[in-house]
Amino acid sequence: MAFIKKNTPTVIGNDERGLVRDYVGLINQLTDADPAARRWAARDLLLYPQATAALVARLQVETDISVREIILTSLTRLGGEIAVTGLVDCLRSEDAQMRNEAIEAMKALPDEVAPIMGGLLIDADPDVRIMAVNILESLRHPKVEEWLIDVIDHDPIVNVCGTAVDLLGEVGSVAAHDALQRLKQRFAAEPYIQFATDLALKRIVKA
Repeated sequence: MAFIKKNTPTVIGNDERGLVRDYVGLINQLTDADPAARRWAARDLLLYPQATAALVARLQVETDISVREIILTSLTRLGGEIAVTGLVDCLRSEDAQMRNEAIEAMKALPDEVAPIMGGLLIDADPDVRIMAVNILESLRHPKVEEWLIDVIDHDPIVNVCGTAVDLLGEVGSVAAHDALQRLKQRFAAEPYIQFATDLALKRIVKA
């Protein structure tokens, strides 16, 4: 296979990719009126790690779902701090689908997401905290149980704690027993917390 320098312009066939495929050309095509051109640009920018910031910026304004999917795929493959920061910003979007897409993308970046998870779990926005717990579900990090215990011990919002308890019921061990009992006492008047905590305790005992 012939080696092509990254910054060497390349023309590909007579199709929707038949444009100059160098870095500058691809960046320009991220704003093309044609969604197909934007999809190809987002995919081909994988060749350029320095494109992460441009992909993040495009993600913030992209309205075509198919283009967003490609941008998110490229960001998860490129990884890095800029990609993760951009995905965190998406968690604050008013677009529910954008938030869900960002959650799924962050699940695919466990090494990059783990260092910021502590901050997400104490974010001022309880919705962000709930989404952070949802990300933990697939993070496969040794501190997942520790993070969840901290949530149910300190978070003041019942919905956040309820989400954490649900996950603890799946991944928790006897190490979570005392924290679960404390949660039952703290939210004694909340039927769902009582139910979910009892269920988690039973699963821990059987494990």
